[in-house]
Amino acid sequence: MIRISPIRLIDEEGNQVGIIETHEALRMAQEKGLDLVEVSPEARPPVCKLLDFGRHKYEQARTDRTKKKAATDNAPKEIRFRPNTGKGDLLIKINRAKKFLEAGHRVRLTVRFRGAEMRRQDVGRETLRTATDLLKETGKLDSSIPEMQGRMLSVTVSPLKKI
Repeated sequence: MIRISPIRLIDEEGNQVGIIETHEALRMAQEKGLDLVEVSPEARPPVCKLLDFGRHKYEQARTDRTKKKAATDNAPKEIRFRPNTGKGDLLIKINRAKKFLEAGHRVRLTVRFRGAEMRRQDVGRETLRTATDLLKETGKLDSSIPEMQGRMLSVTVSPLKKI
């Protein structure tokens, strides 16, 4: 589908052949059993390369998979409370948050309000303050001011040491 002639040709080893006519480059590709692929269409003359396009697509997909596998999940883990969460339940959730922090994850602590609980946001803030006090030895607050998003009050805690 290369319409412009002449083109700058690069062979299968990466060596520059030079500026040649498109039909000549197509003939060379057919002789070698390869494809003529336009690498840089914006350049003048356009740069084309002789390569096995199927293999190229396969290797590109393989590198994309390895990059995706190597990428870390940056989204914080979330621990949810209610404003009137009991002390025992709070401790269990805090222990789970400590495990996340020790593993190197960020943790978002969220207090969710329902119905008339919205009038008593001070109780939710106190629950959040208690939770952050219990996490002081394993994590530090990203910002000391909790943020209200709709009916949820949340704060993010980062691990003290990176693993």
